[in-house]
Parts: sequence; structure tokens; C-alpha cells
Amino acid sequence: MGSGYLWIKAFHIVFVASWFAGLFYLPRIFVNLALVPGDSHAERERLLLMARKLLRFTTLLAVPALVLGLVLWLGYGVGLGPGSGWMHVKLALVLLALAYHHACGRLLGRFERLGNRHGDRWYRVFNEVTVLLFAAIVVLVVVKPF
Repeated sequence: MGSGYLWIKAFHIVFVASWFAGLFYLPRIFVNLALVPGDSHAERERLLLMARKLLRFTTLLAVPALVLGLVLWLGYGVGLGPGSGWMHVKLALVLLALAYHHACGRLLGRFERLGNRHGDRWYRVFNEVTVLLFAAIVVLVVVKPF
């Protein structure tokens, strides 16, 4: 594979890491939103603005991460052929990451409509899901265990 492959791979890694950085931080904003007293409108609005901007930016980062991943997979054949069972699991985890991203958008919408149903502890646990997804994806890509 030529240098084009290496450039695509490098930018795929950059965009995936950036996408996940947003997914790491957005639930931390939700933790803070869950802790805001009902009469603290300015703080709530500031956190909502931060969350909206971060979700938008994170979504923009996900697009090239996914497109470049598809180019590597379908264009360069990464994860195709014998011994590529790891790619099937990785793709399933990427779908879970997309579902998590979507869930963050829905949770933000609930905060905006004053319909939050969870406490700060729930968001702290919810936040750890991205760490597990990211770690599992990296291990699968690097180790290729099956």
C-alpha cells in the first residue's frame, strides 16, 4: 500500500480520536447540568450552549472519521479476507459509538426541554461507556485478536 493509504490512515486516527474526545466531554457537561440548581438560569444556559456547540463540533468530526474508515475498509481492503473477524466486532462497536452519539443528542434535547430524568451519578457512569468503546476499538485494531 502506498503513501496515500498512510495519509488516509493517519487522518482517520486523528478524526476518530477527536470525535471520541467530544464524546468523552459531552456527558461531563451533562453531569454539571444535572447538578445546576433550578434557580440558576444563567449557569444552565451557559452549559446548554457549551453542550450544543460541542455536540455540533463532535458530529462534524465523526463524518470524516467514518468516511475515511470506509475508504480504508472498502477501498484498501483493511479488515477483509481471512483473519478479519476483529473487523466485524470493530464495526459493531462503531455502530454502538454512533448510537451513543445519537443518545447524547437526545439527552441534550431533554435538558433543553427541562425533561432530564437522570442524576449526576447516572451521567458519570454513562460517561464511562465511551472509554470502554474507545479502548476496545483500539485493542481490536492494534492486536487483531481473531
